[in-house]
Amino acid sequence: MIDPTVATFVVLALAVVGFMTNRLPLVVVALFVPVALWATGVLPLDEALAGFSDPIVLFIATLFVLSEALDSTGVTAWIGQWLERRASLGRAGLLALMVGVTALLAAVISINGAVAALLPVAVVAAARAGIVPSRMLVPLAFAAGAGSLLTLTGTPVNIIVSEAAAEAGGREFGYFEFALVGLPLVLVTAVLVVTLGDRLLPARVPERLAEPAADPRERVRTWRENYGADLDPRRLFTGGVGVVEVVIAPRSTLSGRIVSPGMTTRDENLVVVALRRGDGRSTDPSSDEPSGAMTLQPGDAVLVRGPWDALHRYTQSPDVIAVDSSRSLQRGVPLGRGWRRCLAVLVVTIVLLATGVVPPVIAGLLAAGALVLARVVTVPQAFRAISWDTVVLIAALIPLSGAFVSSGAAEEIADAVLAVVGDGSPRLALLVVCVLTIVLGQFISNVATVLVMAPVALSFAQSLGTSPQPFMMALTVAGAAAFLTPIATPVNLMVLQPGGYRFGDYWRLGLPLALLFLAAAVLYVPVVWPF
Repeated sequence: MIDPTVATFVVLALAVVGFMTNRLPLVVVALFVPVALWATGVLPLDEALAGFSDPIVLFIATLFVLSEALDSTGVTAWIGQWLERRASLGRAGLLALMVGVTALLAAVISINGAVAALLPVAVVAAARAGIVPSRMLVPLAFAAGAGSLLTLTGTPVNIIVSEAAAEAGGREFGYFEFALVGLPLVLVTAVLVVTLGDRLLPARVPERLAEPAADPRERVRTWRENYGADLDPRRLFTGGVGVVEVVIAPRSTLSGRIVSPGMTTRDENLVVVALRRGDGRSTDPSSDEPSGAMTLQPGDAVLVRGPWDALHRYTQSPDVIAVDSSRSLQRGVPLGRGWRRCLAVLVVTIVLLATGVVPPVIAGLLAAGALVLARVVTVPQAFRAISWDTVVLIAALIPLSGAFVSSGAAEEIADAVLAVVGDGSPRLALLVVCVLTIVLGQFISNVATVLVMAPVALSFAQSLGTSPQPFMMALTVAGAAAFLTPIATPVNLMVLQPGGYRFGDYWRLGLPLALLFLAAAVLYVPVVWPF
């Protein structure tokens, strides 16, 4: 029989190697963990798979649905266009504004969602302000990390440490309680990236800019040129109605059908806006000439307009090939259909989470259900919005955290460190925990890092006879300091190619920020949450 402590360390080491080498999908490496813990006898089967029934996992899944609702109703598009109009502020003003908006958006929807929504906006705004993208995009990613510390739902890490603190005899953190440390960090992060960014970030132009999100305004300008038509984006796109461009597919049943602008499609009753031959010749929808009619052939392009749901169904037809995703175009419409209902659900959810009237998972389930019932999102759309990789990753790694406790591994680490640093300084023990967390967090996800380090930190707190609150809050601050490598977080990777960055570019600005977060975790957190 393998010693449980040794087996736990071996499983952890293999998982870290798997995450760092990136030879296997992260989900496959994560699923190895509960299987290995069961196979080595560290955990019984029900405990090895307990992460998949954990309320935390279900709550995190519901947050993806809420993020999708904000995106699909055009709330994030409205924010993006508002930022684009402020490109005249210059580099410092625009960067400070971008940092603030990114941080706030990350606190509400998620780190990944905030950066994904604002990345193309940042590229466009930087170009209009005469700024190279490499001076804008790493600050965007780092601001999202800082913004995740503003609310309970800013990152799964916050939820994990809150639950861990309560289970260790402390209490759950309040919804906005994280902002006591998060808000100062966001402000100082903004100051650092504005003042140091020019000197520490390279002025590098990428070989290819990021592919921008579907922007209806840009598409309409392209359609005007390609179709020779006078198209007005304000009439073509509304909250409930949009336009898509499709190409007649080979062997389409539409081939040979005579159509003209103003006619409707056979199935979804969509209005034909304009037509263009595959060889580039176009028809003018404003013309009354009979030449406006055209016999469809494979390769011909057609603009059709109608309700978004009908457009989504139409573009799935084997008779046509969509040039742009109808859902991407819908996301580009600011404050589209359902945005008021979406914001109402968001406000109610925040109130429920802030007041603690119901458990977080119940608030999340109510929010997801309300969004479906209010027809803000559909059930299939909600399931597609969930990042199952993230959900499975967290669920599979939760048992590793439990194994560290049950096998005695966490206690052994705590005892070994305390034997070196002594048992009279909880702040020194906190420093060791945070340094280990920051180092490990540069190579594997911060969620995985915190799940591993949480039982170690709690063992410190128990051995020293202190409250778990400062250790857990410091752990989430250190976990957010994933600034030194592009593989530390998904958002760091998101900006790698659009900014033309290299692996060694991140640490130059990331190191001062990491030291800032470390100082906040060790010096400031115990002041607000005493030992």
